[in-house]
Amino acid sequence: MKVHEIRVAPAATPLAAADQLAWKIAAMAADAAPIDVDAAETAISRIIDNAGVALAAINRRPPANARSQTLAHPRTGGASVFGVSSDQRFDCEWAAWANATAVRELDFHDYFGGAETGHPGDTIPPIIAVAEQCGCGGESVIRGILTAYETQVNLAKGISLKAHGIEHLGHVGPAVAAGLGALLGLDTEIIYQAVQHAAHVSISTRQTRRGTISSWKAFAPGHVGKLAIEAVDRAMRGEQSPSPIYEGAEGIIAKLLDGPDAVYHVPLPEPGEPKRAILDTFTKEHSLGYHGQAIVDLAIKMRDKVKNLDDIESIVLQTKRNTHNIMGNGSNDPQKYDPTTSRETLDHSAMFAFAVALEDGAWHHCPSSKHLGRLSLLRNG
Repeated sequence: MKVHEIRVAPAATPLAAADQLAWKIAAMAADAAPIDVDAAETAISRIIDNAGVALAAINRRPPANARSQTLAHPRTGGASVFGVSSDQRFDCEWAAWANATAVRELDFHDYFGGAETGHPGDTIPPIIAVAEQCGCGGESVIRGILTAYETQVNLAKGISLKAHGIEHLGHVGPAVAAGLGALLGLDTEIIYQAVQHAAHVSISTRQTRRGTISSWKAFAPGHVGKLAIEAVDRAMRGEQSPSPIYEGAEGIIAKLLDGPDAVYHVPLPEPGEPKRAILDTFTKEHSLGYHGQAIVDLAIKMRDKVKNLDDIESIVLQTKRNTHNIMGNGSNDPQKYDPTTSRETLDHSAMFAFAVALEDGAWHHCPSSKHLGRLSLLRNG
């Protein structure tokens, strides 16, 4: 593993392609390193996990609507869609849109936390959709998934997006582009152009997960995956992309992150080194924000020890900083105390999650409203 130092290049001093982060990602993606057995087995597990959580959400409104949109884009020899007969096929970018929405809907797939957080499993639906349409074999699929995970996880280790109010999907777009490059066996130059394009168009703000969280949170990864497929298609046709997208004087780092004097350190495998970053990711036990997992476990364990919940006057949750800022009152989102707000908001409320799990001794992604009076007793310190 080599740690790359990434900084903004002065406009008057052009930065060679080989010295750019996007090129280094592309070179890693193009490198046909041996596939690590443990990493491959984990990738297969992630495919199964994605399918399970997608099918659990299949009849909910966002997946159903994404699927309905996809039905308008049939294609002979295209890709399959969760919830539709396997003898029907669709344009791969639209299949990726529908399948990624189903995977993301319940917030129940995998997670990684570093300088940035995220759900690397978001990269799997577009890779499988393209693989189906292009007739790629299983080894190529695993190589593509491992490359996408390697890209997203290592970008997340080195570059924080949330510190600047940017969604973690800013790392998903280039990860999908890199994974597709590995899947299809593309050369470094093509992958480089696709990674830059995908990084450029994948940036959005974290309002996606602030205030009243809407169903767009479920759609967003599919949107980015669709954009990444289009970026690869465009690059394969010989088109170029904004460069250098990360280090440019008007690029992502200079204008959206820590500014022209910033220095980031991003680890990437050396040539010939297996891609193992997927082994740093985790699946969830409960269908809510990752930072609330321990809170639900705690409430369930406490349930049998509290004989009469009506005797509770107040509850203070002492949590880690990320939980406080993302799911607690450190977010400054009063909606997290509102039991009538959206389901997406409440499964990102530490207070709500604890109240329901304590009352029921269990957690479900559609908890009953009959117990929500407990929410007024809680605050997150």
